[in-house]
Amino acid sequence: MPTISFVSPKGGAGKTTSALLLATQLAARGADVTLVDGDPNHPVRTWGEGEQVPESLTIVSNPKPSKVGEKEAVIPGAILRLVNSETIRDVIEEYAAKSQFVIVDLEGTAELIVGNAIAESDFVIVPTQGSQLDAEQASRAFALIRAHERTVQKYRPDYRLPYAVVFTRTNVAIESRDTRFIRNTFETAGIPFLQTELHERAAFKAMFSYRMPLDKLDRKEVSSVDKAVENAEAFTREVLTRIIEALQQQQEQKQAKVAS
Repeated sequence: MPTISFVSPKGGAGKTTSALLLATQLAARGADVTLVDGDPNHPVRTWGEGEQVPESLTIVSNPKPSKVGEKEAVIPGAILRLVNSETIRDVIEEYAAKSQFVIVDLEGTAELIVGNAIAESDFVIVPTQGSQLDAEQASRAFALIRAHERTVQKYRPDYRLPYAVVFTRTNVAIESRDTRFIRNTFETAGIPFLQTELHERAAFKAMFSYRMPLDKLDRKEVSSVDKAVENAEAFTREVLTRIIEALQQQQEQKQAKVAS
C-alpha cells in the first residue's frame, strides 16, 4: 500500500502538521494508517500522549529519552520501535505490508534517514512556506529525490518518483507576492505542487496544544475549526488524487513495456 513521506530540510515548514493532518483525515475515512514518527523531537509521539489517537491510526515512534527510574508513558495506538537511518527502511516495509497507508514524518537535517525513507516511498510531499528562503531549502529535498531516481534509473530508465510541494501557513484571503513568485518559479522549472494550500489556522496549532485530532477540537475554545477541517479534507483529496494518477501512470508504463 502507498507510503507517503514528508520531507523538508527546514524546520517550521509545516512538515509534521501536514503529515498529521493527512494521517488523521485518512483514519477518519476508515483507512488503516500507520504514521511513522521519524523526527528525533517526537512531535507525533507527543501529540499521541493526549490519548486521542483514532482507532485505525497507529503511531510508530522511538522511545523518548527518560531519566533514570522514569517509566515510559504508555500511549494507546502507539508502538515503540527504533526508528533511525539504519532501521527506517525495514520499519516502512513492515508496516506497508500491514496498513493501507504508511505516512512518514522525517527529521529535517539528517539526509541519510531521509534518503532511505525516500527509497521506500511511493509519493513524497515537500511542505514549504511561501518565502524565498523556504523555497531554496526545499531544493535540497528535490536533490535527494533526484539522487534516488538516478540510482533506480540505472536499472529502470523510465523510473520517476512522484512528488509534490504543498504550500503551508499561507494567508487564507490573499496570496502573497512571494508565494505567487515561487509558484511561478516552480511551474517554470517543472516542479509539481498541490493546488491546495494549508492555510495559517489556529486550529492546526491547537491540534498540538490540545493533543487531539482536528475534528475533536472544541469549537468554543478554538476558532474556525470547521474551516480548518475543510482545508484538511481538500488537501487529503488532492493527495489521494495525485497518488492514484501516479499509480495509474506506472501501470500504463508497465503495460507499454510488456507490449513492446
